[in-house]
Amino acid sequence: MEKQELIDQINEVLADEFEVEVSDITPDSNIKDTLQLDSLSLVDMVALIESTFSVKIQNSELPSIKTFADLYEFIGARMSK
Repeated sequence: MEKQELIDQINEVLADEFEVEVSDITPDSNIKDTLQLDSLSLVDMVALIESTFSVKIQNSELPSIKTFADLYEFIGARMSK
C-alpha cells in the first residue's frame, strides 16, 4: 500500500469512528485534541487501529504517538514488517 493510500485510509477510519471531518485531520494535529479523546476513547482508538491495520500498539509506545504524522509513521513501519 502506498503511503498516501495508508494515510487516507487511517483518516477515513478515524473520522468515521470519532465523528469528525476528514479535513480536520492533518499530520501536525494532536490526535487526542482533534478526535476529542478521553482515556476510554483512546483505548477504543487503539483497538480500532489494531484490528483495522493488523498492528499491535504497546502501552509503552502510546506516549510517542502524539500527532497524526506519528501515527502514520508507526502504522507504516509496522505494516512493512
